[in-house]
Amino acid sequence: MRITWLGHSCFCMESDGYRIVVDPYRLDSYPPLQTRANAVYCSHEHYDHNCVDAVTMLEERTSPFTVEEIKTFHDDQEGALRGENTMRAFCAEGLRVVHCGDLGHWPNEAQRAFLAGSDVLMLPVGGYYTIGAAEAKRIVDEVHPRVVLPMHYRFGEHGMAVLSEVDSFAERFPAERVTRWNDNSITVDREAPEGVIILQFKEKGE
Repeated sequence: MRITWLGHSCFCMESDGYRIVVDPYRLDSYPPLQTRANAVYCSHEHYDHNCVDAVTMLEERTSPFTVEEIKTFHDDQEGALRGENTMRAFCAEGLRVVHCGDLGHWPNEAQRAFLAGSDVLMLPVGGYYTIGAAEAKRIVDEVHPRVVLPMHYRFGEHGMAVLSEVDSFAERFPAERVTRWNDNSITVDREAPEGVIILQFKEKGE
């Protein structure tokens, strides 16, 4: 499975030529997003996660993915501040890839079971609107994903100013468990590196 980080919390997953885009955004701190997909999923209805107009839809065809979901909250007050959030698992090629959206609280037992043993966990780490670095690290230690792709953080001129940088998360792991990838895209299979993989942002995306 090919996974591409398009910035913020937006990823494209591709299997057998079928493309899924999750959480397309509209943010002044990023160039306008333009991408293509056969299907689009949004974890919640905030503008930085539901800009479906940025996605050109491709022809309908049978998806190789199965999709599971579980409800969570965007805050630690059962949604009173920011509403609900949906975590989704995208399964194809024998892999389970979980996108956590804007998870804003420590997950309960059922939610942790949903995350447990994921091949890839896309996890917010920037804090303020979501869980922060410390809580994200605690989740990783609890559910043991094979690969962690951090998201929803600030870097350089990109990302919301109130968010922390990814280093506040990465520094909580031994150096040998953190890979700074030289591209925005990675092919995930049984040969892919394990641990935290920090993908690079490319303005043109794909």
